[in-house]
Amino acid sequence: MADVYKILVEYDGSGFAGFQEQDKRTKKPTVAGALSDAIFEFSGERVQVFSAGRTDAGVHALAMPVHFPLERKTTAREIMGALNFYLAKAGGKCSVLKAAKAKPGFHARFSCKGREYMYRILNRPARAALLDGKAWQVWPKLNIKAMDEAARLLVGNHDFSSFRGGGCQAKSPIKTLDSISVKKSGGLIVVRIKAKSFLYHQVRNIVGTLKQVGEGKLKPSDMKKILRAKSRASAGPTAPAAGLYFVKATY
Repeated sequence: MADVYKILVEYDGSGFAGFQEQDKRTKKPTVAGALSDAIFEFSGERVQVFSAGRTDAGVHALAMPVHFPLERKTTAREIMGALNFYLAKAGGKCSVLKAAKAKPGFHARFSCKGREYMYRILNRPARAALLDGKAWQVWPKLNIKAMDEAARLLVGNHDFSSFRGGGCQAKSPIKTLDSISVKKSGGLIVVRIKAKSFLYHQVRNIVGTLKQVGEGKLKPSDMKKILRAKSRASAGPTAPAAGLYFVKATY
């Protein structure tokens, strides 16, 4: 009988076409594909991996929970060392931070009770060098206080149709945001947002709208009007994937 293992994965999304494996004919690298290949190299078993979040192309992760079954008898320590060896050999854009045998019934996605994302904005006129592909560079100075005021109006249970991306497969646009904040941190503007689950592109659409508040194109109070409109056309643009990070999941 196969054992189930849980790992925490860190990855640079700029080298991947998202987490989920795609049609093999596209030949685009994915995080799931990289992990699956590393597991195969180690064990000789081709397994499916399951994650707490399905990040898009270019989105990063600081600690993404992943689980998978394995017939081979081994240890969590051996799995962590072996996977990191093969992941590094394949390009090093992904790393296993922790590994453990999962409790019975554990599922990285369906057992998850909360998810946290972070979005980083580099707000300066000088071209990004070290943060290229790791943050959204915005040249005009943004009003962080106004952005934070607007963000807090989104906390709670709402119909988030105005922030729902096209192609979203969620059955309902109603979600509950547990918290959201906009603060300056180390020269960056950081948006942190927590909820049990999110709509497709919800976080990036919220950030794109907050940017317009920061620029003075929208007032903080306009967030209420945007929510009531229940129309994607009423909100701001979709922020680039490069600034988005999956931070952690709670169980």
